[in-house]
Amino acid sequence: MLLRNRALTSSLPFPPRLTNPSPSLLFLPKPLSQAIHQTPDTLNVRASNPTKQPLSPTTKFVKKSLFVPPGVEPDSVTEDMILPGSNIVVGPYAGHSHIKEVQFVKSSSRPRDCPKDGKPEFAVLGRSNVGKSSLINLLVRKKEFALTSKKPGKTQLINHFLVNKSWYIVDLPGYGFANAPDSARTDWSSFTKGYFLNRDTLVAVMLLVDSSIPPQKIDLDCANWLGRNNIPMTFVFTKCDKVKGGKGKRPDENIKEFQEFIRENYREPPPWIMTSSATGLGRDELLLHMSQLRNYWDN
Repeated sequence: MLLRNRALTSSLPFPPRLTNPSPSLLFLPKPLSQAIHQTPDTLNVRASNPTKQPLSPTTKFVKKSLFVPPGVEPDSVTEDMILPGSNIVVGPYAGHSHIKEVQFVKSSSRPRDCPKDGKPEFAVLGRSNVGKSSLINLLVRKKEFALTSKKPGKTQLINHFLVNKSWYIVDLPGYGFANAPDSARTDWSSFTKGYFLNRDTLVAVMLLVDSSIPPQKIDLDCANWLGRNNIPMTFVFTKCDKVKGGKGKRPDENIKEFQEFIRENYREPPPWIMTSSATGLGRDELLLHMSQLRNYWDN
């Protein structure tokens, strides 16, 4: 089980901070067929390997811009393989993604109290009020299935929801909440990080980022911590239907600005996707992405 997790992690782009990181695509402004023509036609080849052939413009664009899952060669990617509103390529491990049944299993105050049945799980994490519960309700299509609250910091437990009797959605406490007691803030750092570092069944973290506001340092810090610890994650941008006030930036502008900050920490672009619990944007695409990660982990 641990070996499977390591294999998945090694295939995902979450290395330690690089001294000279290569740039990654921040927001797909044009179709693949147009964007590749803006890619330089040359590639520096190391003298130690003179037989190595330069990558084609298409392949270089894909490697620099898109999240390519296991089982897909960069030079085989076509436009219809990219999920709308994301940089995620669909590969051969993508499969059944419909949610037919979901049930709440338990709440745990310590990682060691979490279910021990070996089923794969996806942790949903984000700053308080980012829309974690709303996203879970959207995914399972059950209103108020996961508790939503206007009081930041109310959820202080690790909550496991069993999907189709085969995998888990895990609702984790929000970070950066203002109205929780100091003791609860300390507990987040201790038991939630312990969950990430010791949970062998964790397939990936769905790190939620509010696209209706400018990038927040606390989100960047959380992403960097996960990256340094080689924990696979997908950036899930929430509230993509909203703009704060009359002078606020559009969600796509905030997303681009956020990714401009994080690109320096990644050798390859991490997966990201736009969602909205109000309109349903990104629901099916996110579930399909989760299915291919899950199926590869379980293979």
